[in-house]
Amino acid sequence: MSFILLGILNSQASGAGPEGAVTAGYFAFLNGGSSIINKFSFADDSRSTLASGLSTLPDSEPAGFENIEVAGYYAGGGSVGSTTVDKFAFPGDTRSTLGTGLSTAKRFLSGMSNKLVAGYAGGGFDSDESSSVDKFAFPSDSRSTLATGLATARAFQNSMENSGTAGYFGGGRDSSATAISTVEKYAFPGDTRSTVASSLSAINERLAGFSNYAVAGYFAGGRSGSGVVYDTVDKYAFPTDTKSTLGTGLSSSRQQVGAMNGDGVAGYAGGGFSASSVSTVDKFAFPDETRSTLATGLSFAAEFPVGMNNG
Repeated sequence: MSFILLGILNSQASGAGPEGAVTAGYFAFLNGGSSIINKFSFADDSRSTLASGLSTLPDSEPAGFENIEVAGYYAGGGSVGSTTVDKFAFPGDTRSTLGTGLSTAKRFLSGMSNKLVAGYAGGGFDSDESSSVDKFAFPSDSRSTLATGLATARAFQNSMENSGTAGYFGGGRDSSATAISTVEKYAFPGDTRSTVASSLSAINERLAGFSNYAVAGYFAGGRSGSGVVYDTVDKYAFPTDTKSTLGTGLSSSRQQVGAMNGDGVAGYAGGGFSASSVSTVDKFAFPDETRSTLATGLSFAAEFPVGMNNG
């Protein structure tokens, strides 16, 4: 049985502006033919389950991104790829589906956000590994496709961002099905692309990504092209993108991990696959990145995740 997981952030706080306290994160996954979304309150990491899952079953890694304090989005996925983009309005988590979806049906893609400006869904697999990046401008959710796509067409990559400054696509698998370690950067607001000087510490696909805005972004777990599974967490310090590796990695070596983060609070890496699928959620508390494991994990073990960078 296949399971898929992705994370998304709700930063809605009563009376709070865009810099207000974040309140909850989400993991969406497939279980037994049903789409399930678990919601974790950052106040106490308690878990609940939304009444509505995704309109398209997330069995092949959709992307997640968000418009801070307004809505979260899940794009693409499905067993043969999809153009569907579901929108969950905060704080009620009410689901609708955008009239304009992705420019092509995709799966195994990833998403990132520039808070209050736009969300991005890039890479992935349509008929082959893709280099295209779709941009959804807030608040209208109007879609365009970036003139400059990824330098390396890739799927099974992940993303993180320094919202307001730049977004990053890291790792993945290229069109020859070879795992890669490069990290590509899109500088906001012009969406100018460059390649980060320091690649991931391992050739890596099916990894997770999360961020602590204005401080650092992280890529966690994953596997090599030969199937070696990692517990490594690489840290890219903003704004210089200087890479280091955390002394404490994931609680177990896992690929296909989902991620979410509460800005200034913690990054979370949930689910994934090692010898079997897991429900574990690891928490890295900011600013010192101390790792703990939540007493309450996902409501079901979930593998084949898409991590997302939350904003």
